[in-house]
Amino acid sequence: MTNRGNFSGRLGFILAAAGSAVGLGNIWRFPYLAGQNGGAAFLLIYLLCIFLLCFPVMVGEIAIGRKVGSDAYGSYYKLGGRSWGFLGLFGILAGIFILSFYNVVAGWAFGYFLEISFGDLLNHPDFGGFFGAYVNDISDNLWFSLGFMVFTALIVSQGVQKGIEAANKIMMPSLYLILIGLIIYSLTLPNAMAGVKFYLIPELSEIKAQTVFDALRQAFFSLSLGMGALITYGSYVKKDQNVVSSAAVISIADTSVAFFSGLMIFPLVFSAGQSPTEGPPLVFMILPQIFHDMGPIIGRVVGGSFFLLLCFAALTSTVSLLEVPAAYLVDQKKLPRKGVVWGLALLIFIIGLPSMVSQGMVPFLNKLPFYQGRDFLTFVSDMCDISLTIGGGLMCVFITYKWKIENMNEELSLGNDTYMGSILQKYINFTIQYVCPLLLGILSILVIIDKFFGIDKVFG
Repeated sequence: MTNRGNFSGRLGFILAAAGSAVGLGNIWRFPYLAGQNGGAAFLLIYLLCIFLLCFPVMVGEIAIGRKVGSDAYGSYYKLGGRSWGFLGLFGILAGIFILSFYNVVAGWAFGYFLEISFGDLLNHPDFGGFFGAYVNDISDNLWFSLGFMVFTALIVSQGVQKGIEAANKIMMPSLYLILIGLIIYSLTLPNAMAGVKFYLIPELSEIKAQTVFDALRQAFFSLSLGMGALITYGSYVKKDQNVVSSAAVISIADTSVAFFSGLMIFPLVFSAGQSPTEGPPLVFMILPQIFHDMGPIIGRVVGGSFFLLLCFAALTSTVSLLEVPAAYLVDQKKLPRKGVVWGLALLIFIIGLPSMVSQGMVPFLNKLPFYQGRDFLTFVSDMCDISLTIGGGLMCVFITYKWKIENMNEELSLGNDTYMGSILQKYINFTIQYVCPLLLGILSILVIIDKFFGIDKVFG
């Protein structure tokens, strides 16, 4: 039997799983969604979604993986038979396609780090024009994305402890140090407190259907749920570890990065007199202008640090995304890890090429006629959003009707003597059995409506 390896202990698992959850969604997507949805109003709903809905789903995923000690397919297959094994394959495929476009965006971040730190990006007269030309130029994107995939494969190919765990023990503390340093700097800027007020003092009138929808979707995406990543990482967790408390720490760690990102970005935005509602261009168009206005030295240091932070966040996620299909091939096909990892890295990089050239280079991919004129990268990203919510909802159905909730409770009681009969057990059971399937089913339908028709057209 292949030696799969394990995390060395609780800290190694928490850092790796938190690294899987922390990514571009926390530092790029969360702030612009918060800006578009009223700042503090969005933050409030987001926090409720994380701890009331997503935390129990995370516990369930980790429990499934640790029970079997196998990849996502193997875990579902051994507990539920061949038909449920396909749910694991569904998650694995979702992870592959997420990584295919995620690596492209990570390449943008890596390129911006190099261009700001060592190049002339901050001297450009038009940052919006620069970004448009930048993502349309495959010559740079190809090498930056390839470099990012090579970094990812180097880590994953070394295995669980020497690769994934060791890398996250460096990257996660580094990420927090850079983030805290940038927060301290941003809070010293003129008018920074206006950004803090926007972000931390909620106006309840700002809470609308779109706010709840975006917050729930972001919370689920942020924690890497529904695609087998936490099942895979859970399979490397020893039986004497407390899964419930570890999941709580992972949720707090992931949420803290998203929270701190807002606390960093909104003071920067308000101090520069910019609008917080700019949406996806916020990081790649608006922030470079702000870094430019700081002056040639401070702007280069702060801007370079910010995009290095973005690179660390992206890399911790790409590692987990590559590990999911790698674990499947190692466990089910008994293939050597290093060959599997490098082969998958090349394949996924190739799969990502249409997303890379869909930003203007290939007109058909830039404006898909069957997807309301949106580009191919957006299409893949949106389909992955849908797959995650469907996968998470079906996982709850699997635990409730196939594996059975009492078997999950038995697994969660290992390493946690106080779990059985506790209020937390009753809450997790109720949420997985009744709340999550219903809400995730509704969310899946809403995501489909939003992507193909526009949720605002349905709810006004």
